[in-house]
Amino acid sequence: MMVGIVIVSHSRTLAEGVAEVARAMGVGKAVVEPAGGDSEGRLGTSIDLVESAVAAADGGDGVLLLADLGSSVLTARMLIEDAERDDVLLADAPLVEGAVAAASMAATGADLAAVRAAAESAFEHRKTL
Repeated sequence: MMVGIVIVSHSRTLAEGVAEVARAMGVGKAVVEPAGGDSEGRLGTSIDLVESAVAAADGGDGVLLLADLGSSVLTARMLIEDAERDDVLLADAPLVEGAVAAASMAATGADLAAVRAAAESAFEHRKTL
């Protein structure tokens, strides 16, 4: 079993791209599912798409959500509240860097708390000095 990861974005293309990069950095072991755009493929968010992605990513050790901004964050929070589970969490992390860190950690078999911590530690990785 492994912690799954869901990328929640306003853009289907962005969510798929971040998931692709994160999967590659998770050496093909990490389960990373995109949930981007609205139900008709336009910009927006969809609780149904997020629920489906959580179900697809859930390997039994929990699911970490990473969201881009605004209503994506609100949608992720709403899903967590409605799910009434303690094994679906939202990371306070930059989307791409957090997803890569989370996938790398998930691939090691780490638990949900460690995967979330890895995602959130991505704020510390500076691109310039």
